[in-house]
Amino acid sequence: MSKSLYETLGINEGASDAEIKKAYRRLARKYHPDINKDEGAEEKFKEINAAYEVLSDPKKKAQYDQYGDTMFGGQNFHDFAQGQGGMDMDDILNSIFGQAGFGGASGFSGFGFDNQGFGGIDLDIRSSVTIPFSTAVTGGKHNVSLQSESFDIKIPAGIKDGETLRVRSKGKAMQGQRGDLLLKVNVSSSPEYERSGDDLVKVIDIPLKTALFGGKVSVETIEKEVTLKVPENTQNGRKFRLKGKGVPNRKTAMRGDLYLKANIVLPKLEELDDGLIETMKERLPDA
Repeated sequence: MSKSLYETLGINEGASDAEIKKAYRRLARKYHPDINKDEGAEEKFKEINAAYEVLSDPKKKAQYDQYGDTMFGGQNFHDFAQGQGGMDMDDILNSIFGQAGFGGASGFSGFGFDNQGFGGIDLDIRSSVTIPFSTAVTGGKHNVSLQSESFDIKIPAGIKDGETLRVRSKGKAMQGQRGDLLLKVNVSSSPEYERSGDDLVKVIDIPLKTALFGGKVSVETIEKEVTLKVPENTQNGRKFRLKGKGVPNRKTAMRGDLYLKANIVLPKLEELDDGLIETMKERLPDA
């Protein structure tokens, strides 16, 4: 009996749950439309997701193991999927596994009501989105393109890498109801800032003259430019704390701090006056 769903994931029929999940993740990364721009990659991605939906569900997998590709009219899964005219494969598979035509005589039945209110059908869509570091700190709008639809989502200030956002009514639709879109947030790294909890750290350049004799330097922060007063004899690596200029905490609404770490910039010898160089050689301490 042909069982092409296993072939879609590139695994044997006796594969364990862990092997099924591992194969799915590997192929999903390979054929994800955001990564693979080759023609046919998107359709392959849909087939992989649909195959995993069946083989990762113990009840559906048991039914498929019993009846194989006869559930697809005797076609292999690829040919069956190609013949559906772009229809949502999740909806089609759930219809096949729960439809009355398979009940009774063939032993198939519905799965009861849970989740979104339909038998065994999860109407939520799970995906991921990558946002700029600054947007994660300050919040704002971010555009998302999914399933031929483009829309803006609201990013709350202070969101952390790995958190999940729920976007209402952007999931799959069925029988007048629609699920949600669950987006795992990936925050891009920043070349300027390091985040530690709700605090931010940024390295700033301070000229040697300012570090020795004191002065002011302008610093660009995520929100605006600020002026920092630098005291005399500022040492390399010293941190200046700007209270409340860090990341908002989503639970307490309190903001962390911004720490500016001094990087003392030494002048180039060729840019200094010869007399100054000789004086420095004579009078600067050895230690």
